[in-house]
Amino acid sequence: MKYRGQKVHPVGAWRLNLVRIMFVLMVAGLCWRLADIQVVNPEFLRHQGDARHLRQVPVVAHRGMILDRHGEPLAISTPVHSVWLNPQDVLATDPRLPKLAQLLGLSTQTIREKIEQNQSREFVYLKRRITPELSAKVKEIGIQGVALQREYKRYYPAGEVASHIVGFTNVDDIGQEGLELTYDAVLTGRPGLKRMVRDSRGNYVEGGELIRPAKSGENVQLSIDLRLQYLTYQALKKAVTEHHAKSGTAVILDTHTGEVLAMANQPSYNPNNRAGLKPSDLRNRAVTDLFEPGSTVKPFTVTSGIKSGQFDTTTIINTHPGYYRVSGHPIRDFRDYGEIDLATLIQKSSNVGASKIALALDPAKLWHDFASFGLGEATGAYFPGEAMGTMPDPQSWRTLDIATMGYGYGLSTSAMQLARAYTVLADGGILKPVTFIKTDKVPQGRREFSADIMHEVVQMMVKVIEPGGTATRAAVANYHVAGKTGTAKKAISGGYADKRYQSVFAGIIPASAPRLAMVVMIDEPQGEYYGGAVAAPVFAEVMTGAMRLLNIPPDDLPMTQMQVAHK
Repeated sequence: MKYRGQKVHPVGAWRLNLVRIMFVLMVAGLCWRLADIQVVNPEFLRHQGDARHLRQVPVVAHRGMILDRHGEPLAISTPVHSVWLNPQDVLATDPRLPKLAQLLGLSTQTIREKIEQNQSREFVYLKRRITPELSAKVKEIGIQGVALQREYKRYYPAGEVASHIVGFTNVDDIGQEGLELTYDAVLTGRPGLKRMVRDSRGNYVEGGELIRPAKSGENVQLSIDLRLQYLTYQALKKAVTEHHAKSGTAVILDTHTGEVLAMANQPSYNPNNRAGLKPSDLRNRAVTDLFEPGSTVKPFTVTSGIKSGQFDTTTIINTHPGYYRVSGHPIRDFRDYGEIDLATLIQKSSNVGASKIALALDPAKLWHDFASFGLGEATGAYFPGEAMGTMPDPQSWRTLDIATMGYGYGLSTSAMQLARAYTVLADGGILKPVTFIKTDKVPQGRREFSADIMHEVVQMMVKVIEPGGTATRAAVANYHVAGKTGTAKKAISGGYADKRYQSVFAGIIPASAPRLAMVVMIDEPQGEYYGGAVAAPVFAEVMTGAMRLLNIPPDDLPMTQMQVAHK
């Protein structure tokens, strides 16, 4: 026991002083640390905290819409969520993972592998673009490190009806087919950037600081009239089904502007559900598939003959006895038409007459006139995979090549290219580019033929639809139709198939003041195979509805008794 006034042992005093010194140093160190944090270097820890809880998160830009000419949506983007995880924050042994896997349609093992194999990463997708209901359930589970990210999913209201025109995007909203691909740069917006705070569970706190706003993509308004598109699709599908055909295609152009008003193909596909899709179903056959146009080019042959000055509307061609040989090859008509004029040649579709005109012309000039209809060149539509067709060099033509060129063999074209050629007939000899974009002004184009020659040829083509012609089933009540059928044997390796045909009809309506040009091609119909029996009825069905929808006035109304009496 120590008493008052008793001296402290030297060792005890030393220990007490040491404790006092250590306490003072500790307090001084804490004071210095506080000063360093608050005054000298306050940004360091703030930066460290931000590094752990702040993230720069991309703000997804809204992809532009694709609209028809009347503003009806053909492709729109709807907001959805995608599920992702941070492998560094999620425990592979978390007991809630099986429930999450069940919701997302994944196996628990798959999620665990994503966690274990991506430990160096902070972001891994689990499931892209899930429904809002599923998003809510994922959020309820509340696994630390598992979060939702807002994205957009592309939806196509017209489904398979317009799929070959519009195309589709991939899971990252990048155009893959059709006009989604052509105008991808226009439709794609610029992503924004946002600084967000993450809580202790790894989830982003609402709000945040916008660093750069997202810029939405621009809308693209097409020339397509969705009403005509439905009509064309339904009529084409019906024809392909009835004739048990391999495929079919149809295209309608505005003869004044070159706008594509409708384009349909069979078979088609649903861009909203591409499970089990075959690559062949993706082809826009109206643009990518080539065929020999057959007799649909006979108006071009007649045009070239009139332009040369060697033929006119009164010229008589002897087709007796209904066939003749060129270089040992027989060229035949359906029957012996005898002596016929140019109008009858087109009406009856005389191969003999067409080949005799072609053989009378200079091959280079015949080639040039066919090319002036746009055959063998791009249409200007800039559609992915467009085929330009083939126009053989006239210097390599043999006599037989010239003869068969006159009735549509030895060259190839697409349905869209052939429809463009018919707009030259309809628009008085002017060749215009084709466009899928709505335009408010008529493009200038280039004049290839005189309007007088075009008018004469179109009047000859009217007889094709009248009694005695090859396409009476293309008639549209109260309207004059000008057109031409084509029935060509299908080209195969080494020649032509005996019993495989491509049935074609190309027409213009109304013939007195043309507004629309349409081409229908049915590939390998079974049973009936003539263009007038297979393809022409599709034209009639579609154009009957189109005249009403577009309010195009009739040009062939029957006269009343009073008008007849007055006449």
